[in-house]
Amino acid sequence: VIGAGGVGLAAVKNLVAAGFDVTGFDMADEVGGNWYIDGPTSRVYESTHTISTKPFTQYPDFPMPDHWPDYPHQRQMGEYLRRYADHFDLRRRIEMRTQVTRVEPVDAADPRTAWDVTAVGPIGTRALRVDTVVIANGHNWRPKVPDIPGEFDGEVMHSAQYKSAEVLRGKRVLVVGAGNTGCDIAVEAAQQATSVLHSTRRGYWYAPKYAFGKPSDQINDLISGLRTPMWLKQRLMHATIRLTVGDHAKLGLPRPDHTILQTHPIANSLLPYYVGQGDITPVPDLVRFDGRCVELADGARVEVDLVVLATGYLPDFGFVADDVLDIVDGRPQLALNMVPSRFDSLAVTGLYQPDSGVFAIAHWQAVLVAEVFDAAMTSPQESDRVRREVLDRLQGT
Repeated sequence: VIGAGGVGLAAVKNLVAAGFDVTGFDMADEVGGNWYIDGPTSRVYESTHTISTKPFTQYPDFPMPDHWPDYPHQRQMGEYLRRYADHFDLRRRIEMRTQVTRVEPVDAADPRTAWDVTAVGPIGTRALRVDTVVIANGHNWRPKVPDIPGEFDGEVMHSAQYKSAEVLRGKRVLVVGAGNTGCDIAVEAAQQATSVLHSTRRGYWYAPKYAFGKPSDQINDLISGLRTPMWLKQRLMHATIRLTVGDHAKLGLPRPDHTILQTHPIANSLLPYYVGQGDITPVPDLVRFDGRCVELADGARVEVDLVVLATGYLPDFGFVADDVLDIVDGRPQLALNMVPSRFDSLAVTGLYQPDSGVFAIAHWQAVLVAEVFDAAMTSPQESDRVRREVLDRLQGT
């Protein structure tokens, strides 16, 4: 198993439970992946909280403490994953400070091939031959940096480098990007910076974390549980946002150009609040640098000190050949973002961006991967049957 974050830990735990002899690898010196803030690939910052509540974030077989808040802090999330690893005795299965540099099929023509793995760690370079491989290294790897023409005399940083609001203090800040991270940083800038511009390419729906006294994702789950048709669910959510947040355009935000639930939700109660107060100024897309100024899509030129690019990430599978995962333009072409077309002894878990928490999905992905692997090691006929059954089951849910 490559990766010991929340997804990799679930893979190790469930494969062990299914009877596999598992070895995990991770580059960091502690488990937790993205939620281990001191790790080399962590993208969380000091103030990060989950955007899904405990019931929809936790593993189904390892609940979070009752006294924790609805939306746990990154320190609590790191602690939770360490507790999970200890509870299921996973640490002895995982080699820390170890990077996998190569994964290669022994027989590329065999769907149930074994794999040659090269790992570099404290004891040097090791070569292993294993029956199956799970890639669980996450997708917040390579910062996606837009190509912006011109030269900028101020400071530019990607949100991957952002760890605390201290870098914003007393500066004129432009935040580019309206994902959850970009909105969080814009809110922190509103509290720390001299001025804040928030550049987005389009209008978005900003969902509050609480509605009618309850966490929003729990209300959404209640509506979904009633098997509400999508059109009615969207109308109910539109009404909820109008009642709790108000009209985006009247606040000064760009009017959304799409229906709610057509894109990944932005859960942020404070961004509309600070926009309404005038502490955050929404602006259009950044198109050019010009000395100390930035030029925007509407032709405006504004002087700023710091540009924070919250423009997302690209997955990175540099340790495996592109044809193994059918990678096109940097993205693997997998059935349900999980199963490669050519191999039954290889799987990718965690390659999703859900509306709620990731750990329950990671758990059930790992359970299904264990079924596929077990069948692959039994017989070709059984492997084909289970593969079809698993895919049909996933597509049905």
